[in-house]
Amino acid sequence: MESLAADLADESAELRGLLAPLSESDWKRSTPAPGWTIADQVSHLAHFDDVAVRSGTDPEGFAAELERIDAAGGIDPDAVAASYRHLSGADLLRWYDDARARLVEVFARLDPSLRVPWFGPSMSAASSLTARIMETWAHGQDVADTLGVARVPTARLRHVAHIGVGARPFSFTAHGRDLPDAPIRVELAAPDGGTWTWGPADAADRVTGPAPDFCLAVTQRRHRDDVDLTVTGAAATAWMEIAQAFAGEPGAGRRPGEFA
Repeated sequence: MESLAADLADESAELRGLLAPLSESDWKRSTPAPGWTIADQVSHLAHFDDVAVRSGTDPEGFAAELERIDAAGGIDPDAVAASYRHLSGADLLRWYDDARARLVEVFARLDPSLRVPWFGPSMSAASSLTARIMETWAHGQDVADTLGVARVPTARLRHVAHIGVGARPFSFTAHGRDLPDAPIRVELAAPDGGTWTWGPADAADRVTGPAPDFCLAVTQRRHRDDVDLTVTGAAATAWMEIAQAFAGEPGAGRRPGEFA
């Protein structure tokens, strides 16, 4: 957990480096996520950092609140974003710093096997912290795309890829489709020149390519046509058409050619 917390802190610092120099008008710039500004991306992270802390420290209370949210129609990320649009960029950055520091502090001390509730299937505390790394990287990509910044891939992408692979069953559930029985092999070229793998080596269905491209695809930050992935087999193809590493309703993703 300390290692995961350290990676989250590093990913957070990279995003903060993009945010700190922004003017107030920059915070209002539209990002590739339809209807969302840079400010919305950051308030989303800070809000769900606070929510994650509650899920880790008061799982029963969080589960009860989740039942009320579900009874009311479920979580609406757009409504969450809209509720914080009165905050200035300085206020948002301060909230992001505080919420993220609290998240790192709390989760670094948790038992990694502790089950915590979330929007969708419950998960271990370790998986919850890994998901926060994924969320930070994904929303950070929206900020980077808005600012025209090309980020340098790091070993932290393995967390994003791992969540993406693990979320394959959820991707089908979210779309109301049955999970194919065929196993899938994922082989990704890591930033350090190594290879990251998941699934049986002899699986006929496969997804291969650079780790950043896979991460961009499963977080829906790039359309499938705009990433350099080789997808083999019907089960793998069906997965990559709907892959999403995040909880909640299926996302709209990005348009083909938007980031060709």
